[in-house]
Amino acid sequence: MGMPTGASGQGKPLAGARVLITRSPERSLELVAALEKAGATAMLLPLIDFERAPDQHSLDVACDALGAGAFDWLVLTSATTGHVLLGKARDRGLSLRQWIPAGIRIAAVGPATRRLLESNGLGVDLTPRGEQSAAGLLEVWPGGGRVLLPQADIAAPALAEGLGAAGSKVTVVAAYRTVDYPAAAERRLAVPVEDGGPGQVPPSYSLLSPAAARAGIADGSIDAVLAASPSAVRRIADLAPLHGCRLVAIGRSTAEQAAALGLQVAAVAAEPTPEGLADAVGAALGTAGPAGAPNPNLPGTT
Repeated sequence: MGMPTGASGQGKPLAGARVLITRSPERSLELVAALEKAGATAMLLPLIDFERAPDQHSLDVACDALGAGAFDWLVLTSATTGHVLLGKARDRGLSLRQWIPAGIRIAAVGPATRRLLESNGLGVDLTPRGEQSAAGLLEVWPGGGRVLLPQADIAAPALAEGLGAAGSKVTVVAAYRTVDYPAAAERRLAVPVEDGGPGQVPPSYSLLSPAAARAGIADGSIDAVLAASPSAVRRIADLAPLHGCRLVAIGRSTAEQAAALGLQVAAVAAEPTPEGLADAVGAALGTAGPAGAPNPNLPGTT
C-alpha cells in the first residue's frame, strides 16, 4: 500500500492514506471531514441510493395509525427512516413533535438517528447500551407493547422477529427502497446536505467512477474502503477484488455479510460516528493504538 505506517504528518495518524467511501456526498461530509482532520484523502464512490417506498399506501396507513396513537413504541434503526417520517409529517402540515403523540415511546439505533430525532423535538427513550445495532437494541428491549417498525425494504427480519419473541406486537412497514446508485430522479429519497455550521469550509473529496475505483484498488493507490451496510458490502464485492485494499465495516452485520462473501475485514468501527470510522481506518492500516485495534472475535477480521 502506498501510505506510510505509524503516526506521521505532524500528529495526523492517517497522513498519506487514501480512503474510499461508498456513500453519496450529501451523506458523507462529516465522515470526509473526520478523515481529512486525521490526514487522509477521501474519495467517494456512491454504490447505493434510496428511493421512496413503492407502497406508499401501506406506509401512509401506518403513519396515520402512528399519529392516532395506535402504537406504544416507534422503533427507528436509521436516520434515513427518520428523514422519511419527517417528510410524512410535512405532508400533514405538522412538525415531527406535533405529529407523534407524546405518549409514544421511541427507540433508536445509532447516534445519527438519535441526533435527528432530538433535533426535531422528540425524546429518545431507549438506545442500545453498547453495539449500535438491531442485536444491541434487542439486548435492552423491555418486551411487550404495540410497535411500529418502519425500515428499509431489504432489512433483515431479525429485529422484527426478536421484538415479537419478546412479546411485542410488531407492525413492519417498508419506509424506503435500497437501490443501486443513482436512484431514479423522480423517486429519489433526498436528504439534507450535512452542514458543518457557519464559517465551516466544506471538506474536499474526489468523486470517482467505478472504473477509476477499480483501477485504484488494483494498483494500490486506494488504501482502504469503507462499507456502511450489508447492501454496500455486497456491491463492493461485485466491484472488484480488493487485493491489498483494507475493508473497514460499520457494524457487526456489515462485517458478517463481508465474511459470508469471503471478504476479509480489517477493522470494524466500534462506534458508527465519523470519529469512530476514522479510528477504525487507523486500526485497519496499522496507525492506531491498542484502543483502535480490530476485534478478533468478528468473523472475517484480522
